[in-house]
Amino acid sequence: MRVALLVTCVADVFEPAVADATVDVLVAGGCDVVCPEGQTCCGQPAWNSGFADDAARVAGTTLAALGKALDDGADAVVVPAGSCAAMVRRFWPELFATHGTPEQAALAGRVADHTWELTELVPHLDLPPLALPEPTRVAWHHGCHLLRELRHPDAPAVLDQVAGCERVAWSADERCCGFGGLFSAKLPEVSVAMADDKLTSLAAADPPADLLVSADASCLLHLRGRMEAEHAVDLSTRHVAQLLRDALP
Repeated sequence: MRVALLVTCVADVFEPAVADATVDVLVAGGCDVVCPEGQTCCGQPAWNSGFADDAARVAGTTLAALGKALDDGADAVVVPAGSCAAMVRRFWPELFATHGTPEQAALAGRVADHTWELTELVPHLDLPPLALPEPTRVAWHHGCHLLRELRHPDAPAVLDQVAGCERVAWSADERCCGFGGLFSAKLPEVSVAMADDKLTSLAAADPPADLLVSADASCLLHLRGRMEAEHAVDLSTRHVAQLLRDALP
């Protein structure tokens, strides 16, 4: 399978190791990975703020890059973030139908039909046996877009194929972390309170977790910042791509 990687802005600017790990996992699973030149933002921040014309302008460059990748033989577009995957798959067809050209609207539908969030694709890969170097209890944070927009509650099931990985149940695993893109900038007090409430729940998990894992680097960035500020719980964080890469032989 040949896949085109949508790196995402968060991975590009803040978490490049997530993109590297995603490539390693995809290659280990038998994929030929390309990173289309010209991709920028998916347009989600502007779209969520009501600036649809601006969103279409920004996302148009990424749409063209991913469309060319499909034309050049890519079988799928892979996104290591539920939020960006949801934007491409759920909202690009609407965005370009209302604020783009007919050609862009048609291409947006085609790209959307070929887009996978990483945890959706992993079960279909031919990965070797996965095992962590030492037993690890993992708490999974469900990102809102992956859970509610893409309706993929089974995302953490990819951890079950990793020997030495024990999932830890906690009461707030499906609760929003409070990041929400521009929400955290517009309503920082509410955003912080939501993250702290979630981390308080995580601290009460029994048995306690060793690691906090999610499919969205943006959520982990926010939660990690609150952990460093408040020390309510002291956990390392890993994107699911990094954990899977750690488990490769």
